[in-house]
Amino acid sequence: MLSEQDVIIPDWPAPSNVRALQTTRHGGISQSPYDSLNLGMHVNDIGVNVAANRQRLNQWVPTEPVWLNQVHGIAVVDASVASCVPDADAAYAETRHTVCAVMTADCLPVLVCDKAGTIVAAVHAGWRSLLDGVIETTVAAMARPGEELLAWLGPAIGPDAFEVGDEVRSAFMAHDARAEQAFRSSSAAGKWLGDIFMLGRQRLESVGVNAVYGGGICTYQDAERFFSFRRDDVTGRMASLIWLE
Repeated sequence: MLSEQDVIIPDWPAPSNVRALQTTRHGGISQSPYDSLNLGMHVNDIGVNVAANRQRLNQWVPTEPVWLNQVHGIAVVDASVASCVPDADAAYAETRHTVCAVMTADCLPVLVCDKAGTIVAAVHAGWRSLLDGVIETTVAAMARPGEELLAWLGPAIGPDAFEVGDEVRSAFMAHDARAEQAFRSSSAAGKWLGDIFMLGRQRLESVGVNAVYGGGICTYQDAERFFSFRRDDVTGRMASLIWLE
């Protein structure tokens, strides 16, 4: 059984008909190194265990989530008409009980809704997708002015653990000079520690989304609660979900 202690309910001023949920690694039946609520079918966990974990999650959502085949791109799909598992890194929905979902284990999950409670979206913002504009593409697909949107940043690798090379820092700065603020020197030569939460906020702000909540929970440092690919290599996946009631 998936209990209230096993999930995180986003703390943000979303409309009452917008529901959102963040899973942790707790509440499932998968065995190490996928222990225990692994929701990813693509990480070599035992399939029947993942199916059982997803069934436990389904007790918290109105319908089966629309799962994506995440490819670290910028494609966005309308979850209400998705008939298979689409290759995409974001999904939106304007219909009630359509559950948008993304899976992560260090990448930044971003949940978005409008202040009127008419549309929701879930975004998988790994650094490649973030760099290439998955947030901007999602906001464009939602077709709402940025000032009418709210965003929540879920658990991701934190600024003390997200080490990248010069090329990643330079690529972000080439897109937006403000990105320099999100990097500081690492102890390793030619390496930088990046703040993916700040980078996400900057991209949201660039399309007018200034009402941004959450952020700051590090998956890498909290092995007790979260999966982390950077930390463990072989590991499970958590889900960030959002829907309209």
